[in-house]
Amino acid sequence: MIAVVTGASSGIGAATARALAAEGLHVVAAARRADRIEALVKELTAAGRAASAVEVDVTDDTRVAALAEHVAGLPGQLRVLVNNAGGALGADPVERADLAGWQWMYEVNVLGTVRVTKALLPALEASGAGTIVVVGSTAGHGVYEGGGGYTSAKHAEVAVAGTLRLELNGRPVRVVEIDPGMVRTDEFALTRFGGDAEKAAAVYRGVAEPLLAEDVAECVRWAVTLPHHVNIDQLVVRPLAQAAQHKVHRVE
Repeated sequence: MIAVVTGASSGIGAATARALAAEGLHVVAAARRADRIEALVKELTAAGRAASAVEVDVTDDTRVAALAEHVAGLPGQLRVLVNNAGGALGADPVERADLAGWQWMYEVNVLGTVRVTKALLPALEASGAGTIVVVGSTAGHGVYEGGGGYTSAKHAEVAVAGTLRLELNGRPVRVVEIDPGMVRTDEFALTRFGGDAEKAAAVYRGVAEPLLAEDVAECVRWAVTLPHHVNIDQLVVRPLAQAAQHKVHRVE
């Protein structure tokens, strides 16, 4: 059995690749940074896991088609697609919006998910027991100042997942949406704030235990390994310190 994980070069994607490989799936680690995914595959194969790497940009039709061709050439059935590639850029108010950043967030989070899903859905359906996981965000269920571009993209991604579930009803493909709240990874906040380490650190300051990438990966692993007639439509997961998008307990 095969699982494709996009955005597998770091964070939640890399942790998910490790978790699914440990379940015995051949994991196809897909991401833009070839060196990162190749190192991940080397780690997995050294541990006796089955894995392969495909350099892919989810905003590029040609690259996504090559990903589908790679999967088609592997032995076994494609059972799992984890649409994890995404990200946030900037925290400007709407009146000063960087539209290039907004467009990038929509292209990656929304159209990237649609593009990869379109390319791999025939193989998932042909398996007779496919699962599509959309890694969204609690930003898809609320808004906050400075988050207009990201929350808009994540709301759209939630809409895509819900629509897809309706359209696939009666066909052998589950659609699982997993929406994490505050997750501390090496790169998410740093990328959002253009490499400003101080601003990135401030996001988590005073929060004793934000979620880790491995926590979200465990949610993905659990959802996809349930009996196939069990569909986790939507799973919202936050750290204990975060009661809501705007309510976080911090210790000074």
